[in-house]
Amino acid sequence: MNDLLDPRLQRAFAPRRIAIVGATEDRNKVGGRPLHYLQRFGFQGAVYPINPKRATVQGLAAYPSLAATPEAPDVAIIAVGQDAVAGVIDQCAARGIGSAIVMSSGFGETGTEGVARQQALVAQARRLGIRLIGPNAQGVANFQTGAVMNFSTMFMEVEPADGPVAIVSQSGAASVMPYAMLRERGVGVRYLVASGNDADASVCELALAAAADPDIRVVLMYIESLSDPAMLAEVARLASARGAAVIALKSGRSAHGAKAAASHTGAIVNDDVVVDAFFERHGIWRATDVQGLVNAVELYLASPPRAAEHLVVMSHSGAVGVLCADAAATLGLALAELGQPVIDALAGIMPSFATAQNPVDLTASLMTQGGMYADTLGALAADPQADMFLIGVPVAGEGYDVPGMARDTARFAAARNKPCVVSAPQASVRQAFRDAGVPVFSHETDAINALHQWSRHGMLMQQSAARHALRAPSLDAQPLPDGDDPLLSEADSLALLGAAGIPTVAHRLCRNADEVIAAWRALGPQVVVKACSARIPHKSEHGLVFVDVQTADQVRDAWTACAERVAAMGLPLDGVIVAQRVRGRREFALGVRQDPLFGTVVMVSDGGKYVEALRDFVVLLHPFSESDVIAKLARLRIAPVLAGVRGEAPLDLNVVARTAVALGALAAAHPLAIASIDLNPLIVGDAGQGGWAVDAVIERQGASHAAH
Repeated sequence: MNDLLDPRLQRAFAPRRIAIVGATEDRNKVGGRPLHYLQRFGFQGAVYPINPKRATVQGLAAYPSLAATPEAPDVAIIAVGQDAVAGVIDQCAARGIGSAIVMSSGFGETGTEGVARQQALVAQARRLGIRLIGPNAQGVANFQTGAVMNFSTMFMEVEPADGPVAIVSQSGAASVMPYAMLRERGVGVRYLVASGNDADASVCELALAAAADPDIRVVLMYIESLSDPAMLAEVARLASARGAAVIALKSGRSAHGAKAAASHTGAIVNDDVVVDAFFERHGIWRATDVQGLVNAVELYLASPPRAAEHLVVMSHSGAVGVLCADAAATLGLALAELGQPVIDALAGIMPSFATAQNPVDLTASLMTQGGMYADTLGALAADPQADMFLIGVPVAGEGYDVPGMARDTARFAAARNKPCVVSAPQASVRQAFRDAGVPVFSHETDAINALHQWSRHGMLMQQSAARHALRAPSLDAQPLPDGDDPLLSEADSLALLGAAGIPTVAHRLCRNADEVIAAWRALGPQVVVKACSARIPHKSEHGLVFVDVQTADQVRDAWTACAERVAAMGLPLDGVIVAQRVRGRREFALGVRQDPLFGTVVMVSDGGKYVEALRDFVVLLHPFSESDVIAKLARLRIAPVLAGVRGEAPLDLNVVARTAVALGALAAAHPLAIASIDLNPLIVGDAGQGGWAVDAVIERQGASHAAH
């Protein structure tokens, strides 16, 4: 048993006795439709309509209160006005009901007063030991048992069917849209949850209850606010352990989208880049829209996702083959380079005017040579590069053995254990392949997208499983220096970085002119002189950085200027840093912050003054490995430059990776002391030459940035 699974919520997913408070005769009202669905879809348990004004509701005996029910319900549906909800919760507690689906609105989604009302409701429920789904929830549906405790109109229009898919959404509309799209394709759905405001049971916890069902192979989620990432990580871990997949559509990528999501659910707005990093870390595929949420589901059900690289395209149209190749190239999906033995085998099967290359063009000979289709598939499968197959059927009908092609494709995919999808614009052709259990798409672009997602998601899941075994690097947590300043001085910051194993530029903190001269003699002849004050994080803006100082007089003048300018600002001077002038090939910027939801977050980007403007950066969540950093750096727009161009040597990215890992470990070792770290720049040389942290600022936890 998973310790995070709440048995009260599990009973809500598979109840034997259901009460509906606010039950009504009108099936088109919120309190009437679940009662209608429970009878229509064959729920075999007990149903208790609660309505003190009627003896029966929709043909069932009604009860004046929860206390009057013959047995304690497993779950109560609450469909009453907002002012009456609290009283019903008290009745649930008195009757021993463990969970309630609160369909009533007028809570956190409505503004300040609603938020206060919602907080009071949650506090009441927790005090009484009741789990809430909602409020403002469309409800829960279990199409295996007929326990459809949901008021969506969709199930009146699109008949449900049980299947290995769960849909868990914060939005009612975003739950039934993928449902309708899957049912149109003939895919069954077991659970559909529209959780509303997530005031108590989060969308992630509800997804865990669904994912705990061993028959569920795909969990689809729509998330507006991710308030419970640890629970979502457990959903992904539980699913992945049995080869099931989690696909999430997280709204709020844009500033306007984030604002709309907050107003929709009264929820927390997450940093979207960090959400991306979290999903990737835990092997969750992030869809960009509802189509992307459902597009690859049939492929996932036919074959659990796994890492795959090379695609083989086969069609009896040269144009379709070229279009597929173009679409694959756009997504970075490589076409397999067929080996000569396979090409020779194809030449013996196909007519001389057909194309024995990838993409493979069978030509219209497919009509007259029925056995050629299966023989060609068999020959292609012998190629060691052939990981995935796409078969384009742009036109078929009389003269084509479509049922035979469908059977051959299904047998081939099962025998070879390799994903095989079909694109066909004709509904009758799609149906023939679908009936044979072959994933099928209307357009070749959708098919390519599905294969790309399937293979990349498999890679993410594989990497995530390996990452779970990764241990965070051990680090002796050197205490931060005493002080009340919100920021550490540059000298103190560099000292902490150095103690954490991060290469720092050779430097000395000097408190008088004689020490400055001595430092210059030891570190020179070329040095940088900088004022050091915890109150002045941005020294260059105040003329407190002197670059390429080369003589004793210049060093002494720099000291004097620093002392006089800081005094004129009325701020304390900790001293002057004399640092060796180092030169490398490129500057990087690294940053760390403690996220209240996701923990220690590390950012790595190209350095320089345009960091914020260009936004060419990657984000990682601690703990991570050096190889994780290297892989992420390959996604930067400047990645080709980092690898070396026009005869240049590649940059020493290993030192960047080591520094990022050490920064994360340093911040994670001081979660209550360090709020953020800004290391900019890290100057990096050619591969093997290393690098140097030149400037850094550490912010204490609970501090606000200094005004200067």
